[in-house]
Amino acid sequence: MSRTALPVRSTSGSSSTLGNVATAALTGAALTAAGIGYATLIERNAFTLRTLTLTMLPPGTTPLRILHISDLHMTPSQRLKQHFLRSLDSLEPDLVINTGDNLSHPKAVPSVVQSLGPLLNRPGAFVFGSNDYFAPVPKNPLTYLTRTVPKKPRGEALPWQDLRAAFTEQGWLDATHSHRTFTIGDHHIAIAGVDDPHIGRDRYPTIAGPADPEALTIGLTHSPEPRILDQFARDGYELVLAGHTHGGQLCVPFYGPVITNCELDRSRAKGLSQWGEHTLLHVSAGLGTSPWAPARFCCRPEASLITLEPIAPGNARASQLIRVPRTTATV
Repeated sequence: MSRTALPVRSTSGSSSTLGNVATAALTGAALTAAGIGYATLIERNAFTLRTLTLTMLPPGTTPLRILHISDLHMTPSQRLKQHFLRSLDSLEPDLVINTGDNLSHPKAVPSVVQSLGPLLNRPGAFVFGSNDYFAPVPKNPLTYLTRTVPKKPRGEALPWQDLRAAFTEQGWLDATHSHRTFTIGDHHIAIAGVDDPHIGRDRYPTIAGPADPEALTIGLTHSPEPRILDQFARDGYELVLAGHTHGGQLCVPFYGPVITNCELDRSRAKGLSQWGEHTLLHVSAGLGTSPWAPARFCCRPEASLITLEPIAPGNARASQLIRVPRTTATV
């Protein structure tokens, strides 16, 4: 009896495809887990000191070192961050500027004050952000991609009055909706600030008017909303310091921050840029994160040391940026 050969169906191709899909899925899952681990355990605690030098002081004056800190988002258990903050006094800044969002826990005021330590004995000024007044709350991450309009705060009230009292009792100046003038060495300095515009607490008309042409003029705001920056620039402030953006917090390699969490464009999410014809803007990427989003990627937590130097004799008093290599110090 003859036998008819039956066709044999090969399964090697489909098995190979399934194997490739499974391998790709496992590889993707492993890379995702590694990325999350790096962002939450390593980079979030890789505290960095950013340094830059600006040539903008009158000829013949001495340099002025400004330490800009922002967005601590402190909780009592964050020992590494507290240690890094205590180390910053060794920089011997002439002036300390704090642009808000110090708290993320109702019992964090002592941790903030103790961590700042001797920095509170140096000349300083501050404004507050929303997370000095209200605790952060869980949010749908997609809302950051779809809206930048300030929302009413929903978190627990925080003891901002206690924090303000601790700062001012040590001599730091509350610049919120006020003009502050003082002298450091041979520098006459005029500072003015607004309350957090991201939640609609700003009242710029209370400080509006031409900046003092005989002083180094510095504007302070927590969130660098363009409408506030425009007013500082219009009034002739030479330098505006802000925070809030966290530098984007989660950045894409070769692309940068996806969002700024405010109306500021992505290119200015951190560091120095020019705003208008005569105003420089410095946005700190901050030292912390919300406890509900404890991750940073391609955007280390940072403090900034800004050294102002005198311009050369005979030059007009116009700000000139000197590019200085970024230095890092991690703990």
